[in-house]
Amino acid sequence: MIVQACLNGGRSRDDHPATPITADELARDAAACVWHGARSLHVHPRGDDGAETLRAEHVDDAVRAIRARCPGVEISVTTGLWICDGDVEARMAQIDAWTVLPHLCSVNVGEEGWAELADQLLSRGVGLELGVVSVDEARAYLESPLAGRAVRVLVEVPQRAPEDAVAVAEAIDALLADAAPPYVPRLWHGEEEATWDVLVAAAQRGRDVRIGLEDVLTHVPPETRAVRDNAELVEVVVEGLLLPAEV
Repeated sequence: MIVQACLNGGRSRDDHPATPITADELARDAAACVWHGARSLHVHPRGDDGAETLRAEHVDDAVRAIRARCPGVEISVTTGLWICDGDVEARMAQIDAWTVLPHLCSVNVGEEGWAELADQLLSRGVGLELGVVSVDEARAYLESPLAGRAVRVLVEVPQRAPEDAVAVAEAIDALLADAAPPYVPRLWHGEEEATWDVLVAAAQRGRDVRIGLEDVLTHVPPETRAVRDNAELVEVVVEGLLLPAEV
């Protein structure tokens, strides 16, 4: 079972003071998460202004810094279309300019131009994490020429009510499980107040999971204090959530 650390997403220091922004901060934070058991790292590189960016100079710096601190550990970089203000061609051009390539990129199936972007990444040797938020998006993936070509499918449920989020994740997972071969690895994650319920349900099924400040800022309920940092979140999942499920 893989635990992926999602280090920053679109969070700012105002959201949590431990949010890593610069390439050096991402690298230090990544190393701490790996120390506590993370086997994969998902990052949103930032520009000089702290905003999310896909521009080569910043993505290259972030991937290079993380790789130096965490050699051999899987690195995944976002390709969120919102970062380019919805401009599909600008996104393709900016990603094509990358020179220090991550192992994987997350590609959201619900975004315009996702399939073309996936082909572009594959042609450069970058693996795919295809994100789906609904059964319809999961079906779109299975019906596309990219079915079976992703390293994993991200079951990304945006519902904030825990019961609703788990139910949607289960429905997506069931569709992917029933698909014709090849087998589709799945990584589940929730957001905010639904995060922990989704992770527990995922662990019970032996699914990969992700955790980090991108998804949640507070400790496991009923304790709702703010977490210290990403490393604490990874430690909680590895030692407190996943290990009991494996005994």
